[in-house]
Amino acid sequence: MKITGGVVLLTGANGGIGVAITHQLADKGASLILTGRDTRQLQKLANELRPTGSGVQIIASDLGEPGMPQRLVESALKKAARIDIVINCAGVQNFGFLADESPGDTARLFHTNTIAPIALVNAVLPHMLRNRAGHLVNVGSIFGSIGFPCFATYSASKFALRGFSEALRRELNGTGIAVTCVAPRFTKTSMNGSAVTRMAQALGMNQDDPADVAASVIAEIECDGKERYLGWPEKLFVRLNALFPPPRRPVADETGRRHAFICQPAARVTLPLSKVCHAPHLYL
Repeated sequence: MKITGGVVLLTGANGGIGVAITHQLADKGASLILTGRDTRQLQKLANELRPTGSGVQIIASDLGEPGMPQRLVESALKKAARIDIVINCAGVQNFGFLADESPGDTARLFHTNTIAPIALVNAVLPHMLRNRAGHLVNVGSIFGSIGFPCFATYSASKFALRGFSEALRRELNGTGIAVTCVAPRFTKTSMNGSAVTRMAQALGMNQDDPADVAASVIAEIECDGKERYLGWPEKLFVRLNALFPPPRRPVADETGRRHAFICQPAARVTLPLSKVCHAPHLYL
């Protein structure tokens, strides 16, 4: 879909990837409707973008509130009269053993990562169907194709978002509405807190800059892409995991400490989970 002159509704505009996407969209001449929970940060971002000449509107919203996705779409249409592209970029992450995660944290994660994006698409879809045009973009994760220990609920929420994107793409075939799911690998953002970052560094995980992820999102919109996994060899591991999903179970050493298999391209090693803040790097 052509971005220049298009109206884009972006959730999670305050996040690292969201900020990078907004700057690149503005550079391409899109009109932006930015939403997030922090009004002050949204206003600051809008002020940064306005010198580019792009129209920028902000709507502070918490998509976790009942009925908010519908109200957000209604507010956006009042401001811009149409919505050409929706980018679901808002997300949260729970990091650690599932046994230590509270039911409230699990519910919050699924509502933000899965339920809210689906509800927003549901709210905007009648408008796009009437226009017989539109592009729906869901920012997922490599973790939505490879289940990672200690990211169990996060992985599950991204699996669900990927499945939703795939099914909806087939459902909307022939309507003029494209559906894209972009799956980044580890990205240098504030969502990946210090513990996750220490894990990534200890295990030599590949790390991307938000601007690179944003560029991939923009490219997929422009070419009406369906699904894109970012990074090599991660995209290969996604394919291998789908064909040969290997079982991996925690084992106990002579001291009874919990370990997990950590698989790298060259070799498989074991590492005490406590040394990487309870998060193994499991590609295969």
